[in-house]
Amino acid sequence: MDLISGQPLWPVAAGLPASYPALRSDLECEVVVLGAGITGALVAHRFAADGIDVVVVDRREVGHGSTAASTALVLYELDTHLADLEERIGRRAAQRAYAISAAAAGEIEELARAAPGPVPFERKRSLYLASRRRDVETLRRECAARERIGLPVAFLDRRELRRRTVFDRPAALLSEPAGQVDPYRLTHALLRAAAGAGARIFDRTEVVKLRERRRGLELRTRDGAVVRAQRAVLATGYETPAMLRGRLVRLSSTFALATDPLSPAFDWGENRCLVWEAARPYTYLSSSRDGRLVAGGEDLPFASSHRRGRQLERQTRQLERRLRRLLPAADFTVDWRWAGTFAETRDGLPLIGRSDAFRRGYFALGYGGNGITFGAVAARLLLDLHRRRANPDLALFRLDRPAR
Repeated sequence: MDLISGQPLWPVAAGLPASYPALRSDLECEVVVLGAGITGALVAHRFAADGIDVVVVDRREVGHGSTAASTALVLYELDTHLADLEERIGRRAAQRAYAISAAAAGEIEELARAAPGPVPFERKRSLYLASRRRDVETLRRECAARERIGLPVAFLDRRELRRRTVFDRPAALLSEPAGQVDPYRLTHALLRAAAGAGARIFDRTEVVKLRERRRGLELRTRDGAVVRAQRAVLATGYETPAMLRGRLVRLSSTFALATDPLSPAFDWGENRCLVWEAARPYTYLSSSRDGRLVAGGEDLPFASSHRRGRQLERQTRQLERRLRRLLPAADFTVDWRWAGTFAETRDGLPLIGRSDAFRRGYFALGYGGNGITFGAVAARLLLDLHRRRANPDLALFRLDRPAR
């Protein structure tokens, strides 16, 4: 699948060349990670640091799949409200899922700050806007649910929202922790650290055949090289494995843009906080380190990469018009337009763990609006699974959970 249309901001802004070879000869390892985006990098980094012999392969250049198309938000909030998730899976499980996500958002900040080389990370607050008057009670209920588990959150009525920001909406939730990170730079930094711990990394290496044997796995590349491993981690992102399509996963096309740098004097509130809204699909916005407005939304059901490419101009124009209504005082020109494939589960939780359809495989599929955060969750849980350490949190994200 072609995951991107247009030219995303991050690879060009980073100026990082492809730095990994293609695999040309056979090799053996303990764990092979399929996918060298942000999730694969998080997994490889954690596994290699724990002394596991890791090989990473990707058919593209490192970070050039969905990671390059990310709008770089680091959020703990799921696309499913905590209050709604409590009704679906039970209060204790839902609260634990949110607590795990909040901890992972903090972990991303720590990894970015400790990474070799500059990885821009900015700690932010998250502003969740009511789209309509009827959203107000929903936000009050959600605020109370988050307060019960100690998450820092404040309910802002229209007057308080207008005092603190430029937005004129019926209400909003202001919460933390949140942030924004350059996902492309972070991916490269994590893989450099993993390589320093012994991981072997190959891009432009397409796996065309995967076989489960009695004592391990055999992966064959398009160029004829063979990788033999005990286990494989599928961190293939929105190139959804066929076994999962239609049951737990829905594919969409999502559209994004980045403007020229805004005037330093312009602030939409709370130091250019991250913004998203209650409407579905929602519009979301942030700012890059050099002051650009980065926004996404206008999602459509995914049909094909070709169709998404034809939709790019129209959908990003609609997104631009929406931003001008939302931020009428902002003076900007759109410099970048791109689109990517997006996947989400019915309950808003990622898919992490094993599947009976692939017994020697682990899945690290961080579907939803905060895939960067979910990648950190997957790395921690899968290491415990591989080391055969009991971790009850795996049950929250198992692939065979009921469709809910």
